[in-house]
Amino acid sequence: MIQLVPMTEQDFQDFYENLIREYAADKLKAGNYQPEDALQRSRKEIEEQLPDGLASNDQYLYSIVEDEAAQKVGILWVAAQRAKQMAFVYDVEIYEAFRRRGYAEQAFLRLEEKVKELGLTKIGLHVFGHNHAAQALYKKLGFEITNVHMAKTLD
Repeated sequence: MIQLVPMTEQDFQDFYENLIREYAADKLKAGNYQPEDALQRSRKEIEEQLPDGLASNDQYLYSIVEDEAAQKVGILWVAAQRAKQMAFVYDVEIYEAFRRRGYAEQAFLRLEEKVKELGLTKIGLHVFGHNHAAQALYKKLGFEITNVHMAKTLD
């Protein structure tokens, strides 16, 4: 079993710089950013969401911790969008060494409890089109597609 434990400041610093790089890479792969400004645009978007780091209003940043070994196996970042009565998942990652063990599914089940405690009634998220494994997990957890953006690159 896992627990969602609020990130420490050190965990946040490690997460933050990695997040900027990974988000830029995903945006590049999806064709949303150009290589020359990907990191700068990624940093700007994330700074807008987390202007005060861990203390940013309505932002919940967790370490995903496996109970028995007290081992950090991943991270989860969620924002409360109170006007929509929704929690929005900005990032979830299970570290590579711990994947394929059910930790992501367990994290989302724990997240449902946290969202209810916040008085919210819905969980939303975005998944890149190229992330088929995540799409399969979310479908298994009962998420439904609400929008689909498509593009065709011309030669």
